[in-house]
Amino acid sequence: MNRPDPLEFLRQRIVGTVRATFNEGDAKAQPRPVSEDALFEKDSPIRMVHADIVGMMVGGIRGLFLQMLHPHALQGVLDYSNFRSDMHGRLARTAHFITDTTFGDREVAMQSIERVNRIHRHVKGTLPDGSPYSAIDPRTLAWVHVAEATSFLAGYMRVTRPDMPGREQDEYYRQFAAVAEALGADPIPTNRREAEAIFRELREDLRTSPQAREVAQFVVSIKPEGAPPALQKAIVSESVALLPPFARSMLGLKRPALGALSARAMTWGTAKTLRWAFRQS
Repeated sequence: MNRPDPLEFLRQRIVGTVRATFNEGDAKAQPRPVSEDALFEKDSPIRMVHADIVGMMVGGIRGLFLQMLHPHALQGVLDYSNFRSDMHGRLARTAHFITDTTFGDREVAMQSIERVNRIHRHVKGTLPDGSPYSAIDPRTLAWVHVAEATSFLAGYMRVTRPDMPGREQDEYYRQFAAVAEALGADPIPTNRREAEAIFRELREDLRTSPQAREVAQFVVSIKPEGAPPALQKAIVSESVALLPPFARSMLGLKRPALGALSARAMTWGTAKTLRWAFRQS
């Protein structure tokens, strides 16, 4: 009689916990299929970055903080998203979009992009100052994209691969630009230099507000189902640490102090464990 392998049991438990976190508590959710005919080649920079679970969690929260500083993006969330009661669902849908467009079949990827474009066409309204906003505005979409791209890459390099070569970082931006272009963003960075320049340019559009700070505090306090509280705290701590000082100031967030080293150690260790559990190199 074969004895159950305790390491395999542990691996399956870890995989189930992660799937529950990204599928609103459903540990038995099936993984979204990886296609041989995806938009991007296997082992290319975008697939390495977007496959790194902890790096993407750190980067995703950092990106959300940055996006809330854009008054148009923020108003769209306030007007069309019940974020207080559905933040877990919002994060899960974002994760599924990234998964479909990075790893899914080309047809699945384009369907996912068109679905987002269709939703965006209906997201429009008026800012508190009376000026109009629209989710299909290219410049707003550009900020959403550059906030995500810089954050995902920063999260990956923070917890997994700090020595990622510059040429691979540039390739990451070039690859991710294809998705941003299909969503209607403009301008779009295709390398690190352009990302820095566009980030500086679009910073002029950002504004602080009580609503942005409220969303930021809500994000700090969220506890995804299935995620250990200590790990969630560490992920948020790393996300805040990676923010530019101006963004922390505008959002009323403080740079982590005493617990920063332990938070970094926890996220690094968890990222390594998850790569083992998901059989990633």
